[in-house]
Amino acid sequence: MEILSGILSFTFLAQIFRMMTPYYLGASGANFSERAGVINISIEGFMNMAAFSFAVFSIFTGNSILALVLCLIVNIILSIIFSLFTVTLKINQIVTGVGFNLLIAGVTKFLMVLFFSSSSNTPRISVHPEMAFSITLFAIALIFISIHLLYKTKFGLRLRSVGENPWAAESLGVKVMNYKYAGVIISGLLSALGGIWLVSSQNNYSDGMIAGRGYIALAAMIIGKWKPLNIFFACLMFAAFEALEITLQISGADIPTQLIQMLPYLITILVLIGFIGKQSLRLQTGYLTDLDSWSA
Repeated sequence: MEILSGILSFTFLAQIFRMMTPYYLGASGANFSERAGVINISIEGFMNMAAFSFAVFSIFTGNSILALVLCLIVNIILSIIFSLFTVTLKINQIVTGVGFNLLIAGVTKFLMVLFFSSSSNTPRISVHPEMAFSITLFAIALIFISIHLLYKTKFGLRLRSVGENPWAAESLGVKVMNYKYAGVIISGLLSALGGIWLVSSQNNYSDGMIAGRGYIALAAMIIGKWKPLNIFFACLMFAAFEALEITLQISGADIPTQLIQMLPYLITILVLIGFIGKQSLRLQTGYLTDLDSWSA
């Protein structure tokens, strides 16, 4: 009865929208990248680097707003490097994404030991009290921003044309490489906000705090069929299961802790199985091509 009352409470609903924030920011970022024809599975790594750099800059500058700006710059640089490998050098996008995730996981742990003599977490930081809430509001507004940007603007039309048929876009004078870079950079910025939200809501960075949210965001993007509103509802679903996990742990439910903790990931796998083969978006992603303008 206590569990049911907790689930039906306003607190549980608010928790869902809070938990949705990093999922939707990561999924939207991945969506912009894939709309440009670049498979970016390094969303997990982008979020991890953003979370760590935001914590570090907050500690060293004492200003969380400045730390946010510096963190976004770091992720822009990271996105450009990822684009250099995948778009300019045409290295396999999946391999590059996996490499980035592993590299960033190692680099953040190394730097944490170097700066703070700890491999588990950073010292607590002082964050602007409204930062996490503001990012959540932005995530909700991002639904409408994404819809307008992708479907109502020249930029969005060209971005989608680059992803769906880069050869046709190139023949019409669209600078294919520029739009692919732009898609990846947008994914880096949105993923950064997801990582910043996690740190600002916990007031420190801890090793493993991303906890697969980047991968779940990719699953939400696929389930949402690359449409901003559908992706939002998919993220709400995953956030609801994460909120349920927290509610069950707090209520002391007679369920093994390990089973409760694996619930969001188990649901991700089960839902993906149901959606495999039902994707309708046709993108020229992950292909190596010989378009001269891509390397110009």
